[in-house]
Amino acid sequence: MRFLPHLLTRFIDKGRLVVIDADGSTARFGSGRDGPEVTLRLNDAKVERELFFNPELVSAEAYMDGRLTFENGSTVYDFLYLFSINRKGLGAHPVQQALRRSWRALKRWHQSNPLGIAAKNAQSHYDHPPEFYRLWLDSQMIYSCAYFPTPEATLEEAQDAKLRHIAAKLKLEPGMRVAEIGSGWGALAIYLAKLGVHVTAINVATEQLAESRRRAEAAGVMDRITFFERDYRELTGTFDRVVSVGMMEHVGVTHFDAYFGTIKRLLAPGGFAMIHAIGRMSPPGTTGPFIRKYIFPGGYVPAMSEVFGSLERVGLWAADCEILRLHYYWTIRHWRQNFEAKRPEVVAMMGERFARMWEFYLVAVELGFLHGSNMVYQLLLANERDAVPVIRDYIVDEERAMAAPAGLPPG
Repeated sequence: MRFLPHLLTRFIDKGRLVVIDADGSTARFGSGRDGPEVTLRLNDAKVERELFFNPELVSAEAYMDGRLTFENGSTVYDFLYLFSINRKGLGAHPVQQALRRSWRALKRWHQSNPLGIAAKNAQSHYDHPPEFYRLWLDSQMIYSCAYFPTPEATLEEAQDAKLRHIAAKLKLEPGMRVAEIGSGWGALAIYLAKLGVHVTAINVATEQLAESRRRAEAAGVMDRITFFERDYRELTGTFDRVVSVGMMEHVGVTHFDAYFGTIKRLLAPGGFAMIHAIGRMSPPGTTGPFIRKYIFPGGYVPAMSEVFGSLERVGLWAADCEILRLHYYWTIRHWRQNFEAKRPEVVAMMGERFARMWEFYLVAVELGFLHGSNMVYQLLLANERDAVPVIRDYIVDEERAMAAPAGLPPG
């Protein structure tokens, strides 16, 4: 090996990485303390040099293509865990610092999501067959951070709790008009419709909308939900409440003002919005190359300074902000474990390369919420300072009332 030792000797401190080169030679990096020992094999001569220049992308691609494999019981989870506990050392390497400067220079281009392109970016992720997602999500197919009353709660219990938590924050009354921006497979729209409101739900992913309509019909609430295949910028009208879960991550930093400006425009007098999205506790950054290329093109997890900076420019009141720190780690851990249990079925449906890509993705984001700077935030936003109750006790009161047997939504 000529290139990798220059990076790995400075990068790997905790744990140990054993690298078997294409010619069969072995090198060891790290102290062996406070972390796992991982053995990987490089199956062709070129991958060693490629890893040195762009390890975050090439390690994923090489694993997807079988050019990088694991031995002695090591797994991709072990490998990415080792990476996650040593990530500061990677960013300190001069070559990696130069690479990150180039990413920052291209940040606005990477996150450009004009009309049309935004839909294609979302469809590339969400328009896989619903049967694929059904293999490893909960029964309602909720593909966003759950809300765990305790870490031991099941995924089903935590996703039910998330729907209650959001509905409680919205303080709904029968007959209200609710706009949902980014409606997924319809679980939240169905839940809210059962509470007696009318939901206008928009999405740009065709397969998700078709599945949502089927689910709403089966739940008997299609008369209280209107589904549209539409970009958030194209939604018109006014609403008592606006809710958006897991959508802002797809907006892109150059479009934050348009996103929050749309919410401001949609709110009727006295109305307010609830935004649930992924953020970072660190300063503004970029989207990693593997996630950007293969998983969420055009996506970006913002720093809170970027979120609140946009709110200031648009002129919306931030009436409440809740930070969920470990809830998404627990959620994705369930998804990964479910995925691993169904991996043979994923391979049969989507192919081995896709299964490896998705496996790498789930592990990487799970550990990003454990050792990285990612978290989830929930905002309550309004045009008027007193549209949201000024004491937040109402959220707990509403939530407990809905959790009581008599207060559960019908069906």
